[in-house]
Amino acid sequence: MPYFRLSEAARLLGVSDDTVRRWVDAGHLPAEADAAGRKVVDGAALAAFARDQATEIPDPITAGRSARNRFVGLVTEVVADRVMAQVEIQCGPHRVVSLMSAEAVREMGLEPGVLAVALVKATQVIVETP
Repeated sequence: MPYFRLSEAARLLGVSDDTVRRWVDAGHLPAEADAAGRKVVDGAALAAFARDQATEIPDPITAGRSARNRFVGLVTEVVADRVMAQVEIQCGPHRVVSLMSAEAVREMGLEPGVLAVALVKATQVIVETP
């Protein structure tokens, strides 16, 4: 079972070390001492905590979709030529980049600051571990 030091847990959760220490002290995140006496968090507990703490941005589109991987965010950049475009959306801590036709960008009015939803429907998802 992997264990993470509090500083590593903080980096993975996108918060400060002090925030993680407060969560541990308040009993929100279980921690124990490792062989060196440092506080560590069990990887499974950290994953469950991260899932529970995740805040989802409300999806402005009410249509039903089969795609479950939907990321709501703001368009941050659009690079387009006559035929193709690259659209970047910041969805919370995630940067999603889409390549689409320049015509679609014009029809949708995509430009920096526009609220958008990125749907990801992939036949392959590559998972890596350190």
